[in-house]
Amino acid sequence: MRFRRILVPHDFSRPASRALRAAADLVAGSGGRLTVLHVVVPLTQIAGFPPAGGAIWLPPMELVSDARKRLAKLVVRELGPRRAAKVACQVVIGDPHLRIVDAARGHDAIVMATAGRTGLSHMLIGSVAEKVVRHATVPVLTIRPTRTPRPARPRRRARAARRA
Repeated sequence: MRFRRILVPHDFSRPASRALRAAADLVAGSGGRLTVLHVVVPLTQIAGFPPAGGAIWLPPMELVSDARKRLAKLVVRELGPRRAAKVACQVVIGDPHLRIVDAARGHDAIVMATAGRTGLSHMLIGSVAEKVVRHATVPVLTIRPTRTPRPARPRRRARAARRA
C-alpha cells in the first residue's frame, strides 16, 4: 500500500519535525504529496473562559498568517527547498484533534508526533495523538520522541578496583 497524500500535524516541536521528515521519506519515491497542518488553539480554549477586559487578543487572521509563514520556513529548513516545493502548508483555528481529523479527509494517512507524556500529566492533559488515533478514518503513524542519552555509569567492578 502506497501513501500518496499524507497529513502531518505540526506544533513547532522537535518530535513534530521528526514526524515531518519521516512522512517526507514515505512519499519520496512515489511522487506523493504532504500537507503540513498547524492548529492555532483559541485563547478561550486555553484559558477555559472568555478573555477578560485586560487580556491581549490578536485577531485570528494575524495568528494564522504568522503561523503560516513560520510553518513554511520550518518546512524548507527541515526538508530543503526542493522537497519543500511539494508540500502544502495549512494553518487553521480550533480544537487540535478535531481539526486534524477533519483535515485528514482526502488523505491516505496521518504521520504525527506524540508528546510522550505518561502518568498523571497524560491523564490530566490528555493526548491529541491518542484522540486522533481513536477518531481518524485513515491510518495514523505516530512517532515517539527520542530520549536524550544518559551518560554511561561506571561499572561497580571498576569503582571497586579504584577503591583498592
